[in-house]
Amino acid sequence: MSVTQNLKSICNELKNTKLVCVTKTVCSERINEAICAGATIIGENRVREFEEKYDQLLPCEKHLIGHLQTNKVKKAVQFFDLIQSVDSLKLIQEIDTKAGAAGKVQEVFLQVNVGNEPQKYGFKLNDVRPAITEIRSLKNVRVTGLMCIPPFLSAEQVRPYFKKMKLLFDEIKQENQDNIEIRELSMGMSGDYKVAIEEGATIVRVGSAIFGDRKQ
Repeated sequence: MSVTQNLKSICNELKNTKLVCVTKTVCSERINEAICAGATIIGENRVREFEEKYDQLLPCEKHLIGHLQTNKVKKAVQFFDLIQSVDSLKLIQEIDTKAGAAGKVQEVFLQVNVGNEPQKYGFKLNDVRPAITEIRSLKNVRVTGLMCIPPFLSAEQVRPYFKKMKLLFDEIKQENQDNIEIRELSMGMSGDYKVAIEEGATIVRVGSAIFGDRKQ
């Protein structure tokens, strides 16, 4: 099926869940096709790649969903409406600094390493609350959600990890104050977004199911 057909098919399954179209390695022409078909949010993994596409894209909301190095923060603040992949206190402090210099309050999600995998970035489940305590003093960031990338397993096997994220999300959401306004839970990708929706995702990040297998 075409990008337009894939997108419409997925949107019919979403109900009230928001869709981030993951555009890593996808050319601007195909991204614009998705936007014309109704996509309102795109998600990029790499700042440098997105910079090359930025001026060619139609208006839409832009999220950074891949690992962000501190030396790329200035440009990330410039290009993205929301940074989903904030995985350390050091990174969010740098975002706060660069956003302040740009006269911007940067919206971010905290990335949670829900599977406690050593090769993946993110806060451990038990470290999210202490991190939020530290973040409350920052003036140029606003934390509005949590994001996770679970272990690479079948859709049903990742269900327990989504349940853990939903529990954490609900608990923290009740404690909102200051610049912490948790209202979004970003989890689920092409292979498991249906399970993620069942377990309470408010945002799913889908790439290959829309654009086809990614060219490496």
